[in-house]
Amino acid sequence: EVQLQASGGGLVQAGGSLRLSCAASGFTFDDYAIGWFRQAPGKEREGVSCISSRDGSTYYADSVKGRFTISSDNAKNTVYLQMNSLKPEDTAVYYCAAVIGSIATIPEHYGMDYWGKGTQVTVSS
Repeated sequence: EVQLQASGGGLVQAGGSLRLSCAASGFTFDDYAIGWFRQAPGKEREGVSCISSRDGSTYYADSVKGRFTISSDNAKNTVYLQMNSLKPEDTAVYYCAAVIGSIATIPEHYGMDYWGKGTQVTVSS
């Protein structure tokens, strides 16, 4: 059974940091790219960052470049999203998702193969 378990969300003040984790199981981790997406109330789900487990290539949305860092521990089948300098507009439910194969950019959310349940990130001003 495929599982993607996201954790690490919480409430933080603007300027603070959080680290999200996505633990994957049930599929061959190295064959997939893992992405983080977020959805704020009333807004479309948007891609935040993505990493190719195959070669470690990383991609970021413009809104988070320089503030967020995605990384992967292939031995643990886990992807992390380090979020620094958080802003109130980063408030959303964050989801991790997986897509098979190589990527050249953050895939559209409807192109992902597997999804985990989200974790809430709230940034207060």
